[in-house]
This record gives sequence, C-alpha cells and structure tokens, in this order.
Amino acid sequence: MEHPLVVGVDGSEQSMRAVDWAADEATRRGLPLRIVYASLWEHYEGAAYDYGAPYASDRALADALVSEASARAQSRRPGISTTSAVLPQEPTEALLRESELASAVVVGSRGRGAIAGVLLGSVGLGVASWAVCPVVVVRGDEVAVDGRHERILLGVGHPDRNSSAVEFAFQEAMARGSALDAVRTWRGPGLGRFAPLSSGPRTGGADEEKAAAELDDALRVARDRHPEVRTRTVAVEGHPHRVLVERSAAADLLVIGARRNKGLGVQLSRTGHAVLQHAACPVAVVPQHG
Repeated sequence: MEHPLVVGVDGSEQSMRAVDWAADEATRRGLPLRIVYASLWEHYEGAAYDYGAPYASDRALADALVSEASARAQSRRPGISTTSAVLPQEPTEALLRESELASAVVVGSRGRGAIAGVLLGSVGLGVASWAVCPVVVVRGDEVAVDGRHERILLGVGHPDRNSSAVEFAFQEAMARGSALDAVRTWRGPGLGRFAPLSSGPRTGGADEEKAAAELDDALRVARDRHPEVRTRTVAVEGHPHRVLVERSAAADLLVIGARRNKGLGVQLSRTGHAVLQHAACPVAVVPQHG
C-alpha cells in the first residue's frame, strides 16, 4: 500500500505554506497528498439541530477550508492526487494517528491559535515529538520553502542513532537533485555556555578527527547506496543547535534524527527543540527505528 504524505491544515497562512511544501514533496516522491483538518465539530453535532446555525456553520467552514487547501495544492502542482478529511479530534491526536499510515506528516510552524512570542505551535511540537513517521515543520522564507538553495543540511548526532535520518536526507537530496551537507559538531575543552556563537572551522586535533571519523562512519552505508548524491562533510566545534541554526540559512531542508524509546515515543533533544523554534528553513524530524 502506498503511504500518503499527510499535511495538517487549520486555515492559517502558515498551514497553507505547509500545503505548498507538501504538494511539491508529494510530486517529487510520486506520493498521494492527504489534507487533514482536525476539529471537534462533530461533538456538537446534536447541538447544531437544537441551537441552529452557529455549530452547523462550523462544518461548512471546515469543508471550505480543506477544499481551499486542495485547490491550492492542485494549483501549485496540477494533476497531483489529493484526498481530504475533516476529523472530529484534537489536532495533535488526529495527526499522530495519521502518522501511523503516512510516509511523513507536514505541519506549519505556527497554528491559528499560536500565542504571541511562541515560535512553534503546540501541535507542531507535539507531532514532531511523538509521531512514528518523519515530521516536517515548514518554516523559513520563500526561497527555502520553494527549494531554491538546492542544498540539504543533515545534522548527525550519535552515529548509531541516526541511520534513519541519514537515509531520509540522502533520499531528499536525490529526489531534489540537491547537494547534501552533513555536519557533526564536537566540543573541545573550555566550550562552555558562554562560548562564542560562531560556527566557523577551528582546529581541534584529536577531538575534531574523532568527530570527522564518526561522521564518515554514519554516512558510509547511505553513500554507497546513493553514489549520485553530492555530499560534503564537516566537523565543526560548537553547540549543535547553534551550528545547525546558523547553517540552515543556506539550506532548503534541515534533517535531524530523534531517539525513540519503547513506550515513550520520540524524544526531542535540546537540539531538536532549538532548530524547530529557530531554523531558517523547513525541519524534518526523523525517528530512529530499531
């Protein structure tokens, strides 16, 4: 069975930008696009007949919203295969359930109800934290969302915990015809909380060599599987979240892995939280299976 690419919408402009990204991605991957709007309107369906128009109009608005999203996807990518659904659930719950049969779930960086000053809505954070498939949070400017940098950025943490993210990044680069920059950070003595923000190359002797070797090990299998992908590896001294956020300004997609503990779901690290809040391009969080 072909697993669709699922995009969650809520009527916000951020979610419609997520539809744009998802339509492009579904076309690149040859996947159907499923557009999902989650609400609790059916919980009040009985009241719609007792009290009249207000609740009845909620369903009409929901249908109009998913129709608008479908039309936007078709306009951007004519001929794309789309389905849509209005689900009587909380958004996070609905999208987590959708993730069980999705190739990936796509959400906007902020929802309609986001509080001022909060850079990532609770739905995006919840789905990225607990989904069983890759989750893409669409953020950044139009150049990044449209994929015009022609570069994928991969953050490699512990080599044994990143194989799914590495494979995902290579597949993205291959589908887009983009270059792949793989980064692993290292921290030498004295790199404390007040270290400078710069992520420029520095010489670190044994620490740098170890990080570079671990990076090569993490990429070896995927490189052999996808020899057509142009890759560049770099070991950088610095805090992972600072390095990745800085380098995301020149990328179309930042890919990171997330550890999944049995019974606990995906665990987002400090790095994961930071890039979801501050990256300058869409971010893919890929759970590590096995």
